[in-house]
Amino acid sequence: MTTHSMDQMTAQRHGECPVREVLDRIGDKWSVLVLHLLAGGTLRFSELRNAIDGISQRMLTVTLRGLERDGLVTRTVFPVVPPRVDYELTEMGRSLSQTVCALVAWADENRPGIDRARADYDARSE
Repeated sequence: MTTHSMDQMTAQRHGECPVREVLDRIGDKWSVLVLHLLAGGTLRFSELRNAIDGISQRMLTVTLRGLERDGLVTRTVFPVVPPRVDYELTEMGRSLSQTVCALVAWADENRPGIDRARADYDARSE
């Protein structure tokens, strides 16, 4: 085993896995939905909030800041009254969008089967 792979294993045991850190960001439920929506083009903050059922203004702000910090989304503020803020995917965000959109499509397509499996499981567990 190489020193590099030993260092990786040690880091993973101590919760320092760099891949896990990235997956934590893009794998949370709000980030996936934001990335999926932005794959269709630039959107304003209010458009994102209206399109994502159940997300609070604060949670959308936190999610967008994290995606911007990670280089997946850009934020453009226009000096108008009221202020206008647009969000769009960066090149790196666009490279991820195919995977995210495929995941969302899979979830939508398989939701009925998952619901049936959950109901069957719950019925057996009673």
